Amino acid sequence: MKGSCLCGEIEYEVSELDSPIQHCCCITCRKAHASAFNTASGVQSSNFRWLKGESLLSKFESSPGKIRYFCSMCGTHLIKSKEGSPVLVLRVATLDEDPGKIPEFRIWSSHEVPWLNYTSAMPTYDEWEPGR
Repeated sequence: MKGSCLCGEIEYEVSELDSPIQHCCCITCRKAHASAFNTASGVQSSNFRWLKGESLLSKFESSPGKIRYFCSMCGTHLIKSKEGSPVLVLRVATLDEDPGKIPEFRIWSSHEVPWLNYTSAMPTYDEWEPGR
């Protein structure tokens, strides 16, 4: 699957998503993405590669060891990495193709905004999903 930033200057390819797609409602994701939640999936770094524009990436350490990568031209957040982890966190909304999966759950519901009505029967967890 291919993906890109808003301006199209950065493109990447993912061979597969290695975790369920989830909505994260934590305050950090809300602020970073200017949205009520961020939709993400884990991807092994071996299943991810930049196709073009890698030199245009900017990064920000939003908490110790957590690096968010975004396009320096348009600001689109693309991935997150965590120090010592082989898994990248892909911002699923930046995919240009259907991943063939749908979100399975929400995390950090304890940080949800009160003005958004969630009517889905999707499982919800106060913080991380069980087993994490």
